[in-house]
Amino acid sequence: MNLTDYTKEFSYNLKLSYPVIIGMLGHTLVQFIDNVMVGQLGTAELAAISLGNSFIFIAMSVGIGFSTAITPLIAEGDAAKRPEEVKSIFYHGLLWCLVLGLALFLLVYLSRNLMFSMGQPEEVVELAFPYLKWVAASLFPLIVFQAFKQFTDGMSLTRYSMYATVLANMVNVIVNYVLIFGKWGFPEWGVTGAAIGTLISRLVMLFALIVLIRYDKHLLYYIKGIWQMAYSKIQMRKLFRLGFPSSLQMLFEVAFFTSAIWVCGLLGKNEQAANQIALNISSMTFMVAMGLSVAAMVRVGNQKGLGAFVDLRRIAKSVFFIDAVY
Repeated sequence: MNLTDYTKEFSYNLKLSYPVIIGMLGHTLVQFIDNVMVGQLGTAELAAISLGNSFIFIAMSVGIGFSTAITPLIAEGDAAKRPEEVKSIFYHGLLWCLVLGLALFLLVYLSRNLMFSMGQPEEVVELAFPYLKWVAASLFPLIVFQAFKQFTDGMSLTRYSMYATVLANMVNVIVNYVLIFGKWGFPEWGVTGAAIGTLISRLVMLFALIVLIRYDKHLLYYIKGIWQMAYSKIQMRKLFRLGFPSSLQMLFEVAFFTSAIWVCGLLGKNEQAANQIALNISSMTFMVAMGLSVAAMVRVGNQKGLGAFVDLRRIAKSVFFIDAVY
């Protein structure tokens, strides 16, 4: 094969990946917007968001990493024209995300008291404690959103999650403005207002994606009567075998950077706030690679479903070449 055999795939790979990249950036922008708006209140408030989000990032990495198992299986079933299999994978993937979303919310919520024994600045911990309570609740709609997102991505409809994420970010800005600074007759809640804004925006993101799916005639089939699907231990194990290693891989990556937040907290609130700004900016570049990885999962899943293993290898390499250029 020559180079053109790979480069001719670039256009479709980027077409699939750019909405995912924008959507993934949207998750990061929620935190970035919080940083910009809360940063106007002071370094202690910004450090509090950093400390609170350190717990959230770890939980998110587990949930999002696990949900990635849904995409290649959906893509494989869709290409192979096996709609009942696709529906079953989506149903069991949604079950996993519902359980994970609830478990991660409870785990973070119940672990809030750990902040008081981590040697972090007392002023920061006092502000982070109520923030974490509300943001922990946003984990449930976020992880459930991932089930629907991975489903639409696997169906090669990556734009839907992008639309939902953009809308959520717009809502987040408005709610933050109102609740952080006490506008339009609302009380000035500061850091807690930012947390509530995050929760509301993630609920909007979930419901927006569900609405988009329901109004797509092709996708409606897969969610209509989904709760009447037969439960399958085989499908649950299949998703677990794919999702568990992915969640661990993301957990180790995120935990490495998150630990820097706690180390900076030992130095002081100013150092912790500065680290939060740097971490938020650097994480945006990581989302580009994440978006390309989703395109790879979809393309590889499609080729596997078609039984085109020679093309699968070529297409996979084409994504590697884009990553190398990036």
